[in-house]
Amino acid sequence: MKIPLKLLFSVAVIALLDSTCAFAAAAPSSAVDRSPDTASHSFQAENGKFLLDGKPFQIISGEMHYPRIPRAYWRARFRMAKAMGLNTITPYVFWNEHEPQPGVYDFSGQRDIAEFIREAQSEGLYVILRPGPYVCAEWEWGGYPSWLLKQHGIVVRSSDPKFMQPARRWLLRLGKELAPLQIGNGGPIIAVQVENEYGSFGNDHEYMDQIHRDLVDAGFTKAMLYTADGPEQVPNGSLAELPAVVNFAPGNAKHAFETLHKLRPTGPIMAGEWWDGWFDFWGGPHHTTNAKAEAAELSWILSQGASISIYMFHGGTNFGWMNGANMDNTPYRPDVTSYDYDAALDESGRPTPKYFLFRDAITEATGKAPPPVPDVAPPIAMPPAQLNQSVSFWTSLPQPLHSEQVLTMEDLDQAYGYILYRTSIPSPVSGDLVLDELHDYALIYSDGKLIGTLDRRLEQNTLHVNLTQPNTRLDILVENTGRVNFTRAIRGERQGITHKVTLAGNPLTGWQIYSLPMGNPDTLPFRAANCTGACFYRGTLQVDHAGDTYLDTGSFTKGFVWVNGHPLGRIWNIGPQMTLYLPGPWLHKGANDVIVFDLEGAPGRTVSGVSSPNLGAATSQAPPAN
Repeated sequence: MKIPLKLLFSVAVIALLDSTCAFAAAAPSSAVDRSPDTASHSFQAENGKFLLDGKPFQIISGEMHYPRIPRAYWRARFRMAKAMGLNTITPYVFWNEHEPQPGVYDFSGQRDIAEFIREAQSEGLYVILRPGPYVCAEWEWGGYPSWLLKQHGIVVRSSDPKFMQPARRWLLRLGKELAPLQIGNGGPIIAVQVENEYGSFGNDHEYMDQIHRDLVDAGFTKAMLYTADGPEQVPNGSLAELPAVVNFAPGNAKHAFETLHKLRPTGPIMAGEWWDGWFDFWGGPHHTTNAKAEAAELSWILSQGASISIYMFHGGTNFGWMNGANMDNTPYRPDVTSYDYDAALDESGRPTPKYFLFRDAITEATGKAPPPVPDVAPPIAMPPAQLNQSVSFWTSLPQPLHSEQVLTMEDLDQAYGYILYRTSIPSPVSGDLVLDELHDYALIYSDGKLIGTLDRRLEQNTLHVNLTQPNTRLDILVENTGRVNFTRAIRGERQGITHKVTLAGNPLTGWQIYSLPMGNPDTLPFRAANCTGACFYRGTLQVDHAGDTYLDTGSFTKGFVWVNGHPLGRIWNIGPQMTLYLPGPWLHKGANDVIVFDLEGAPGRTVSGVSSPNLGAATSQAPPAN
């Protein structure tokens, strides 16, 4: 998701409401209400329209992502989609979720994308599938599995065989799971996207042709294949034989659709992504948008007979280590754990004022009354948990690997978490410690004492140090705070220290390197003792009855939280996010285990459950326009 954009939200919706477009007369004026079933059907684009079994069909879709929603809530989210008036949902497929090691696949539990799609069908929704293999989506490395980077010299998102061979293998495997669910096979998948906004990245049509062929070979032949790009990028990323749709921010519908119509005068008109909100990054503002203006534009789009997919209908949460990062004419900016996105459904799946404005707009445009909006129990609060057990990070290290030169996480078959580099400095020295291409955040220790930090966000890689003792133990602890998921920067996202380390101009060698993927720390030797610095803290959340809540993490600095073994996500006191969404299905009545890892911890801190999120002070900022 996302196109490099510079202009601010500026197009007046009133002007849109008073305008007309050349394509409007050819498009259907309202949605056709057709409940999906399990019989074989056809879906295609022809004569400027989408046709379902030969009859005009207006897609009114919303984006939702299965890893960002607890599985127990999938069906509830689909019912909310239907109640807003949607007839389709659009999910990405995240390669890194399903192939954690080359040739090892996981489609179970939370990763059961086929079940996600079947449940959508059972709730009367069609599906637009976006399998990538690149997805962007503010997701860790745009959905690519990190093990690709173990091949030095690989050029991802290109025709490089080192990339294309595993990508093809993945798509063929995905086809076994999802091709049977296409509409021509009785499933709900009406369309399958080829790649993802490639026109914002390059114009290698041979590469796009190959991805197209791979999807066909994977069995995606019983649904409509298409491409999606920004309006100006359509020539770069589209394929002549496939329909194209356009992605854009609110305020740009008239321009986007007119541009698409000029480029594809006989094709259907659709907003493949219509960005009704925006994502947040650490150290930045919490983004909100003008819901009334967006509802007015949604109404206009539907009145023109155009189709739409709202990005996002429901954002959810970047659970675990799955947040991405941006480098779009800016320094590195890692995204926060919340993917609330100021969407129609908030992070916990509750309808917002925007939801009801959109619902009214869809109802008016289609003339169809949607189902009632389901009731949702309010979030709960919980008393503070005393984190009275702890264990020092430094006493929990695994066995190291010796290497003369620094290695990256990928060299160690590690995807996420931390990596520790340790060496000995034989003689006192004063000078600059330089970490050549740090990815992404480093804490530097001298004989166990923290002497400084370096942050890729701030374009830091140099720390002046004064080591006064012989045989000083130098520790450099590096966190992967999220691989970049957008722009050509994705081709260089190996994690850790990616080149070399120098001190006072001299290279440092002879490293002990510790791989720290930060799995469930439940088995660590916790005890009732104070711990300061990089520590794991453990306590108990007492719950009278299970329900959604938000963990207040404001007393901590930087780290991670687990509850009952579920990895909730990152915390960082620079904000804007100061709470973590904790889904009710992950709790149970009585005592619930909570573990907090804090890089600069101190004893006595607590964590509690509160009934409303703190995502930072709302800043009314629309997404950039085309």
